[in-house]
Amino acid sequence: MNPWIIIPVFNEAGTVGRVVSAARRYGPVLVIDDGSTDASGAVARVAGGEVIRHPRRLGKGQALRTGMVAVRQRGATHVVTLDGDGQHAPEDLPAVLAAARESPSAIIIGSRVGADGEARGAVPASRLNAIRVAGFFVDWASGLSLRDTQSGFRVYPVAWLDELHPRRGGFVFETEVLIAAAARSITVREVAIAVIPRAARRSRFRPIGDGLAISAYLAGRALKRWVAEARAAVGEVVALFSPARRRVRHAAMLGAGAAYGDSFASWGVALTAEALRRVGARLGGWWRHPRRRRAAVAARAALALPLLLVLATVQALAGRLLPDLVTPLVRRLYSQDRLDALIDPPEVTPESRAPVTTHGLS
Repeated sequence: MNPWIIIPVFNEAGTVGRVVSAARRYGPVLVIDDGSTDASGAVARVAGGEVIRHPRRLGKGQALRTGMVAVRQRGATHVVTLDGDGQHAPEDLPAVLAAARESPSAIIIGSRVGADGEARGAVPASRLNAIRVAGFFVDWASGLSLRDTQSGFRVYPVAWLDELHPRRGGFVFETEVLIAAAARSITVREVAIAVIPRAARRSRFRPIGDGLAISAYLAGRALKRWVAEARAAVGEVVALFSPARRRVRHAAMLGAGAAYGDSFASWGVALTAEALRRVGARLGGWWRHPRRRRAAVAARAALALPLLLVLATVQALAGRLLPDLVTPLVRRLYSQDRLDALIDPPEVTPESRAPVTTHGLS
């Protein structure tokens, strides 16, 4: 295994030197200076990192693509990505690299969120809520049950890069990669990492702006899922009238009416009652089915998004003048635990749920 560490930076001269210096203990480091107007590139080079500079800012997604192309040419088998603003501790690199060695074909995510949905470090509430909402819809759209779909601390096998073809920029890049991985049944693992408190307050993620971009992307993926659910429902209705089911239904109806052959009226009532019983049982089974209930949970969450956006905007403008209005709503409507509890194991297939494992989560 030959991992290369990619660190995208934009105006991170105050932190990138320490990050590069610490990361170099675990592998060669390539810094992508995304058009910084400060000395980020020079500081990274002095700290021992190789630097590629964009002449202007192209965004995090493009910085990662530039780095991935470059390290592939340098013989890397795996790409490790972490942020240069100091929110990721390079001291967590041994844990994510160990997971990559155990599962060399898996994507490894350094998760800032525990199995209980709570952050392990000083992640701002607005950011944590964005992580929860994004994770919910990634789960619904792809079947990947991950606590931290937005973490930039990851390990990618280079062999998968040609398969995934991520095209979007900014913070959407990391979400797009996961959706593409799920579509190809690529295993994704999570590893517990820490968040450095001071750096967490400096995150460049904008809960409203970047959150909207991620939401717009996920809306398209969720729409595809809704189309699949609609087709499945229509298919089930059509199947009711298939020749095989008609034969079974007619045989049951005739059997129910056999005892009333001496009375046409009683015979007709018995047939009708049997038909209604079977239709009721079918509809009741559909209503109770985990797939229908899971779709209902996702529908409620989708319908509540406008309200969530309004509350998030008000909360951002008001700051500490208002109590937290967003977190209770997110906990109630965007719980992956509630969504995953409705998965019926016999119905899960490689196409409907990509393999996911966790490593070191509490």
